[in-house]
Amino acid sequence: MPDIRWKDAPQEHDYPAAAEYLALLAAPPRVDALLVALRAAPGRHWKAKDLLRAAALPLLPASNPHVAADLRKIRDGKRLSPILLVRGDLVAGLPLQIADGYHRVCASYLTDENTAIPCRLAALDEGPPDVAPAAGLTARG
Repeated sequence: MPDIRWKDAPQEHDYPAAAEYLALLAAPPRVDALLVALRAAPGRHWKAKDLLRAAALPLLPASNPHVAADLRKIRDGKRLSPILLVRGDLVAGLPLQIADGYHRVCASYLTDENTAIPCRLAALDEGPPDVAPAAGLTARG
């Protein structure tokens, strides 16, 4: 099993990709505030299997073209970008949102389900110091 190598921080293009996905779920002001929170969030690690379970998403197969591309990167020793997440709500029944990096999570799981994946996590319940409290968002570690 090859070791999975990770970049120290998300790539700049990961944030617009996350914004495109989040725009399907929230209004522009909330998406903007989430991006601020994601940029400010400290890095944390979670296992691939736990991310998929919390997000209630299926594991994509190695035959998926995007997963296959990430598996090639892993095999070639290239560094993958950390995952951008929005915290779910257990009480409300809302799953974790993988705002950017679903295919990387799947490729990591297929390599080793216990892979510790670096992530940035934003939450909807409080505002961080640099976002107005009305936005209702926070970077959580």
